[in-house]
This record gives sequence, structure tokens and C-alpha cells, in this order.
Amino acid sequence: MPKLGVIIASVREGRVGRPVADWFTERARTHGRFDIDVIDLKDVNLPLFAERNHPRLRQYESAHQKAWSARIAGLDAFVFVMPEYNYSTAPALLNALDYLVAEWNYKAVGLVSYGGISGGLRAAQMVKQTVTALKMMPIPEAVSISFVAQAIDKDSGIFKPTEAQDRMAATMLDELFRWTAPLATLRA
Repeated sequence: MPKLGVIIASVREGRVGRPVADWFTERARTHGRFDIDVIDLKDVNLPLFAERNHPRLRQYESAHQKAWSARIAGLDAFVFVMPEYNYSTAPALLNALDYLVAEWNYKAVGLVSYGGISGGLRAAQMVKQTVTALKMMPIPEAVSISFVAQAIDKDSGIFKPTEAQDRMAATMLDELFRWTAPLATLRA
């Protein structure tokens, strides 16, 4: 079974990324075609990228870069659960992407973006440029959540998706699965 990394891109206190990721992870488990690894960038806690060697050389010196490399290399596809900050992508996600090169290559990525009126679409467009430079395939099917704070239950803290968001998640997972096996042949 292919391994799917669900990366929670927000590291802020009071973030809504965790409840959104919990919802999506449950949908991915129900989908049943991936082994799921939830990666919370807040827990990974990568320092600002300042390594001596360019990651394309794979001459990693720090323990955190070596550990990050091993974790990402072992995955076959990704979903980024990502907010939009100032019309842009979350800095923690860009930092995490910048740490590596080869480990990202030839892997599909789906996007679950959230924010205000735009639903994180501007951030999604920006991250697509970054991941294509890393030879990743951002699939067109995605989940966009507008006014995300209104979808978080105030008492339980649980994200309450719409039926359309549940359908979008299922469609995205189907397409992500379709891309995973063909891209694995390019990594072989």
C-alpha cells in the first residue's frame, strides 16, 4: 500500500490546521488506499533553513535534516493541509520543502487549503510553483475551505466539513492514488 504523508503546514498557536488535518486524515483512512503518516510541522520543528550544503547534493550534516530526509524519502505521495498567510504559503511549509530536493522528486501532492474568502487558493497557486521545481506533481483536484473558522465547532474544536468538501476530498484521494504508482516508476 502506498504511503501518504499528510503534512500540517501551520505551526501557529490557535491554528485551525490541526482540526482540518484530523478531518482529512479520517477521510484518507476511510478511503483505504494509503498507509497514512501525519506530519505536523509544529512537532517536526525544523529551524530556518541555513544548512551549509545545497540539499541537491544530499550532503546532510545536521541531525534534523537527516531525520527529515529519511521521513520524506519513505513516503510515496503527499497532501499539504495549508493555510494562506498574506496571500502566500505558510512559511513553515516553504521551509520544510527547501530542506530537501531528491526526496520530493516524482511524488504527487494534493492540496487542502483554507483561509478566508479565498479558501487559501492564492497560497495553493504559490506552492504549486515550488513543488513543480522539486519535480513533484500537484494534482488539479483539491479541497478549498473558505471561512474556515466558521466551520470549527466552538465547543469541540472539530472541523465540520460540508458535503461538497467531503466529496472533494474523496475525488482528490482517488486522483492522488492514480498518480502514485506511475510516478513510483520514475523514482525507481
